[in-house]
This record gives sequence, C-alpha cells and structure tokens, in this order.
Amino acid sequence: MDQMAHPETSSLPPNGHVAPPAPHTQMPDMLPEHMADVMQMDDTGERGMLLLDRLERSRSIRGDYASSWEAEAWWGSDINRLWLKTEGEHGREGTQDARAELLWSHAKTTFWDWQLGVRQDFGQGPNRQWAAFGVQGLAPYWFETQATLYLGANGRTAARFEASYDLLFTQRLILTPKLELNLYGKDDARRDMRSGLSDAGAGLRLRYEFSRRLAPYVGVNWTYRRGGGDSLENKHSRDTTWVAGVRIWF
Repeated sequence: MDQMAHPETSSLPPNGHVAPPAPHTQMPDMLPEHMADVMQMDDTGERGMLLLDRLERSRSIRGDYASSWEAEAWWGSDINRLWLKTEGEHGREGTQDARAELLWSHAKTTFWDWQLGVRQDFGQGPNRQWAAFGVQGLAPYWFETQATLYLGANGRTAARFEASYDLLFTQRLILTPKLELNLYGKDDARRDMRSGLSDAGAGLRLRYEFSRRLAPYVGVNWTYRRGGGDSLENKHSRDTTWVAGVRIWF
C-alpha cells in the first residue's frame, strides 16, 4: 500500500544514492599533454614546497634555554626533485650541531626515493663536508623514514636515521613521535663526536593545525649523547627538554 502511495521511492537504490545530473557541457578535444595539465595528472610538471617543520624554543630540566630549527624545501617533479634540508640548535654558547644538505632525489618506487648529494656541518668546532647517499619514504603503517650514509675527508664515515609518525586525535589535533640516531665511524674530538652511536633523540610534539600551513605545538624531547670535550672521556649525558614552537608550510 505504501509503495502504491509513493511509487517514486521504489525506484531508488537500497542506499538511497541519487546519481548527479549529466554535465551540461562536453569537454572539447585536446592533446594528451593539455588533458594531463587540466586534470593535474602531469608527473613531470615542476612545483615546489617549503616546510619549516620546527621553529621552537626549549628549556631543559637544568634550566638551559635554546632555540632550534628544522626546515626542508624541494623543487621539481614527482620523479626528480632537488632538496634542501637544514637543522640545528642555538644556545648560550652559540650554534651547535647544525647541518645543511643539498640532495637530488629520484623516485624509485611509489613510496620510496633514492637521494644523493652533499652535507655541510657547522656550528661548534670546524666545519665538516660529507658526500651523502640515502633513502626517504613511507615505511609500512605510514612511518615517515629517512636513512642516510655519509662519506667525509680522512676516512670519516657517518650514518643518520630518522622516523616519525602522525597520530591524529582529530583532523586538527595531531601528536607526532619522532626518533633520531646519529652514528660515526671514528672519534671527532673537535666536534665532540664519538665513534659508534654518538647521540640519539626521541620526542613527542602535539600540534594544533589552524590550517595545514600553520600549526603551533608543545612537546618534550629526550636526548642521549656520548662525548666529553677534547679529551673525549667516556661520558654519557642524558637530558630532557620542554619545547614550544610553530610549524609553517609554504
């Protein structure tokens, strides 16, 4: 009886979906290159990005204050890109443990890129130059991962590993755990670096994205370092710092 009273409802699909109306205009004939550009499907099109991932102020449990930064920018296509990366810390004794890298990146698979380039260390001690080779991409379960090997003068070698993960509480409130490891092939007393695992860091940062381009955050960071000045005594230091900063994406 209800179907007789409302015959139009019997023709609807079970989920109630109604197809949108057909377009009023038809796309004109065009070359494949033009179509790829219109549909934004050109893998060879060049574009760029600048991400200031960390611009923060920190306070350690000892009462020391410092300012830190981590930024990266790239220009190129989905296949080949030129990357510029920099990271460092500035405290009361000046800039420490800072680096800058210029890398050429090539997409090897859907989620992984090969990277080749150079790295410059600056800050405390003499500057060091390295040739760099590594991979960057998404590991299983969407962990952002970087692993890089370095070759320097006088037989110096180093390796760096980073992994992070975005845990979404909401679409705007995001917690990011991050792990960093730095290893060296030999001691470097003038830069306070020990062979083997020289330093490690783990952090938690909770950010709120007012937009994808602007996100203030607070967090905590734990660091472990082997070293001890020019004598490179067998000292181990551990530190905990509270941080507050902003993440900006251009």
